[in-house]
Amino acid sequence: MSIKCDRWIREHALRGMIEPFSEKQVREGVVSYGLSSYGYDLRVSDEFRIFTNVNGAIVDPKKFDDKSFVEMHAESVLIPPNSFALARSVEYFRIPRNVLTICVGKSTYARCGIIVNVTPFEPEWEGFVTLEISNTTPLPARVYANEGLCQILFFQSDEACEISYADRKGKYQKQQGIVLPKL
Repeated sequence: MSIKCDRWIREHALRGMIEPFSEKQVREGVVSYGLSSYGYDLRVSDEFRIFTNVNGAIVDPKKFDDKSFVEMHAESVLIPPNSFALARSVEYFRIPRNVLTICVGKSTYARCGIIVNVTPFEPEWEGFVTLEISNTTPLPARVYANEGLCQILFFQSDEACEISYADRKGKYQKQQGIVLPKL
C-alpha cells in the first residue's frame, strides 16, 4: 500500500470521491480544510449530538438510548469537560475498491485537548462521515461548524480487495446524518 498525494486525491475527487471538494486548503480565519499534501482535511457540519448524563442514561452500543445526548444545529458548540460529541462531515465520500483511509485529528484541535476518533473508510464505503469528538480537558471546548476537524489519509493498494464494504452490505453504507451505533 502507498499513501496518495494531492494529485491522486484531486483526480479522484473530481470524479466524485469527495463532494463538495475544496481543491486547495482554505485557511483564512478558519480551522483549515480542503486538499493538503497527502490527504484531505474534512469539515464538520453544523449538526451535533452532545452526550449528557442529565437523564441517567448509560452508553451501551447494544442498547443505545437516544436520551444519552442533546441534539443541536449551531455555528459552534461547546463540548462539556471530559465529554464527547458526535457530528457529521460536510463532505460525502465514495471510496474506491482499492483504497482504505485513516483519519487523524488536526493539530489545532489536538493542542486544545480535542481528540477526533473516526474508524477507517473501507474500500467501497460511501456516505457522510460520523465524527466522534472527545474533549479530554477539565474545561468546556468549542468546535466550529463548517471548518476543518480532521485529516483523511488515503492508502491505495496495488490490487482491489477481494470483498469490499459494499459487497458485505456494511451497516453504515450510504449513511446520511449522524448515525448511531448499530448491531
